[in-house]
Amino acid sequence: MITLTLLLLAGVAVAQRTSPPSKAELAQITERGRQLAQYDVAVWYASDAVVAAKPTEGSVARYIGKKEGATWTVMFGRLNDKRDKFLIAYEATQSANPKEFTVKKDDPPKEDTGFFLFAAKAIETSLADFKGAARPYNVAVLPANSNQIYVYAVPAQTKEGVFPLGGDTRYLVSADGSKIQEKRQLHISIIEFSPTTNENVQAGFHTAVLDDIPEDTDVFHVLSRRPPVPEYVGTKQFVFRIETDGTINYLMTMEAFKKMKGN
Repeated sequence: MITLTLLLLAGVAVAQRTSPPSKAELAQITERGRQLAQYDVAVWYASDAVVAAKPTEGSVARYIGKKEGATWTVMFGRLNDKRDKFLIAYEATQSANPKEFTVKKDDPPKEDTGFFLFAAKAIETSLADFKGAARPYNVAVLPANSNQIYVYAVPAQTKEGVFPLGGDTRYLVSADGSKIQEKRQLHISIIEFSPTTNENVQAGFHTAVLDDIPEDTDVFHVLSRRPPVPEYVGTKQFVFRIETDGTINYLMTMEAFKKMKGN
């Protein structure tokens, strides 16, 4: 059966589109969602590896992941007092097994004045603006066009087997990490997907109210939750299906969907 979870909110204005998004636009959303899912896995296992190394107290305030080719590296450190260097205390590099990371301690800390500095500043800039729910959040950074930086604030999983979706925001920050150039609220309410409530679930369904397209974190949610099942996303005008590999397919108009369901 399909689990129906609605995120309808009265009075919320939906961005108006005259036609469904192109395959190219949907592919871009899929790619960002896949990168988010990979980032989440990388920092999870990298963090486990660094914790096992018993880091020096106060040496780590932030982790930042970056993908080079097929390999993720996660840097653990903090901004210096002048906020012009990111002091890397530990480097965790992905091995041939994507769930295994090799940890290198930098003593004294390695001073970065490039991507990791700007990413750390972008995170601070975004979090100073972000107003989420009263719950833990994870933060991810991804490269954007023109050396800009995407910063995502996404609700963290707090219970085993329960996967949250919603209450999240994406920021587009300037290349130096100092200025928010675009803020996109992705969802409003938070829903929790738990297969234990219905072991026969074959797909999920939620209604998007802020735009007529699925969001990066919709793809991330499908790729992260277990068991892996597709997700239907209904907007004011359209219906989409996100497959378990993150691919987004446009299915039909919402009007046609309602007629099919007899509503």
